[in-house]
Amino acid sequence: MIVVTTPTGQIGRQVIDRLLDRHPDTPDGTAGIRVIARDPARLSARVRAHVEVVRGSHADPAVLKEACAGADRLFWLVPPTPSADSVEGHFRDFTEPLPEVIAGQGIERVVSVSTLGRGVAKNAGQISASLAMDETIAATGVHYRALCPPFLMENLLGQAASIRDEGVFFLALAEDRVLRTCATGDIAATAARLLLDGSWTGQDDVPLVGPDDLSPEGMAQVVSAVLDRPVRVQRTSSADYKATMTRFGTSDAWAQGLADMVGAINDQGFYGAAQPSTPETAPTGFRRWCEEARKPVA
Repeated sequence: MIVVTTPTGQIGRQVIDRLLDRHPDTPDGTAGIRVIARDPARLSARVRAHVEVVRGSHADPAVLKEACAGADRLFWLVPPTPSADSVEGHFRDFTEPLPEVIAGQGIERVVSVSTLGRGVAKNAGQISASLAMDETIAATGVHYRALCPPFLMENLLGQAASIRDEGVFFLALAEDRVLRTCATGDIAATAARLLLDGSWTGQDDVPLVGPDDLSPEGMAQVVSAVLDRPVRVQRTSSADYKATMTRFGTSDAWAQGLADMVGAINDQGFYGAAQPSTPETAPTGFRRWCEEARKPVA
């Protein structure tokens, strides 16, 4: 039995789709997959027809225990929650019940979504909290794979209106330095492959670094070429980035974490050119992604 968290989220829903594409139904008509969903109505009809659903949050120890009963594999992702009053507390609230469930429910393998930066990232907001989550899970001794992407290409979709209407997107990252990227589809594909493979053991990071050597300015050039009109990137300060986030309703703590994160990426360089690409886990190039995602900004 495979348990999937965040099945309606950007990555989790793609994990479910890939599992259903490859995982045959069992005699009872299910695919041997169980999901934890706050709002099962948001699941697709296909998912509701072929998986078991446990209603609730995987931050709730009782819900997590129920969902993992009889399961041996778990896809784990702590959902971003911009209203959270503490970044570290948010990750801790989700992760603290997990070691007991791993030990008590017989979970053998965990695949989680983490981030690049282990051994490098310091005082990096959500990145540091994610790496601390990895340490908590690894300490259980479970067979573990931490998926480690850098900047997600889909982050730009949050600025689709600005790109479409003003021809500009904003980043609080150095505009002339390589920024490594990854498409969420590659994260989901790697997660599904690992969840369906019962042969791997031990604990390891799995970097997911796309094939491009693009700076934000280079990314803007690609977007311009795909849309056939000028698009530029404008750098903002970490303080301006935080102010923008809070203006749109993000809590002060979450916004500060994001500001700390981009500051650490700029200063410590762990999303930069020193990270080699990993074509076996992240084959999607930025231009291909833009071509596939162009509708919202066309």
